[in-house]
Amino acid sequence: MKIIKNLAVLGLVCFASVANAADKLTVYSYRQAFLIDPILNDFTKETGIDVDVVFSKKGIAERMMREGRLSPADVVLTSDFYRLMELVDKELVVPASSELLNSNIPAQYRSPDETWYALTMRVRNIYSSKERLGKLNINYEDLADPKYKGKICTRSGKHPYNISLVASMIAHHGEAETKAWLTGLKANLARKPQGNDRAQVKAVKEGLCDLAIGNSYYLGKMLQDPKQVPWAEAVEINFPNQDNLGSHINVSGMALAKHSRNKDNALKLMEYLSGDKAQKAYAEVNMEYPVKADVEPSALVASWGEFKADSLPIYKLAEFHHAAVKMLDEVKFDL
Repeated sequence: MKIIKNLAVLGLVCFASVANAADKLTVYSYRQAFLIDPILNDFTKETGIDVDVVFSKKGIAERMMREGRLSPADVVLTSDFYRLMELVDKELVVPASSELLNSNIPAQYRSPDETWYALTMRVRNIYSSKERLGKLNINYEDLADPKYKGKICTRSGKHPYNISLVASMIAHHGEAETKAWLTGLKANLARKPQGNDRAQVKAVKEGLCDLAIGNSYYLGKMLQDPKQVPWAEAVEINFPNQDNLGSHINVSGMALAKHSRNKDNALKLMEYLSGDKAQKAYAEVNMEYPVKADVEPSALVASWGEFKADSLPIYKLAEFHHAAVKMLDEVKFDL
């Protein structure tokens, strides 16, 4: 009887552990905790499901590969499309079939096979000096115009944001025309590619260049930092290609981890993140655009004006990613 009693106690302990695990999720995130903690806390309040966040600036895919079936990850949050593609390429995520997700997230901003979904959008803008150029009606193609020789600043061509832009140019114009454009853009650079997107706007403020390539949300971030407000106030934000293809879009996103032990609750979290409340909060805190069509951006982001987005489905960028990287190498863009 004693043995039976002990086994019964052991069974209750195991049952309790399983029950606790069923009410807890682990999120691997490229987005910093301050961006997502308030949203995840609201999710916990509404559902009773606790969420642990493991943040890393890089290497999440490699970590998940090492962990294999023992990985505790249930959901992965990424800061850009390249990270989503990496997870898919390494077979670390699985389809998260959901009518609600497919209803909330436009087809343009999700994987056709449901292995990833965008959460927020950002535009690859062209910033211009208020003093020297003013507001512009400009296209990405114009960056290769000799009239801008020595006047353009950008970060490394090998950064995912720029790789995606080049991939979109290949998708629209083909490799030969895009290579000629990229060569012309390189010839117009004011300096060797360096720094981040904010550094390019700072360079415009300092007179090192008149145009800078940078994501939209960095303008909002600079306006929140007293030291960087003068940089932001020195530029105009221009949405490229408004008379033709529309502005290039990149996304942050989410995916269901392949070895999640709690896929049902993981799916609940993903659905929650695609809903109105989370979409608005997620976009506002990082000065991005909600991917859900009927959710408004923050007042600051809205003040930049409406824009026409490139209609190219985001997943199409993956088809031209390797060609874009090869092309950047061939033109020695960063040298």
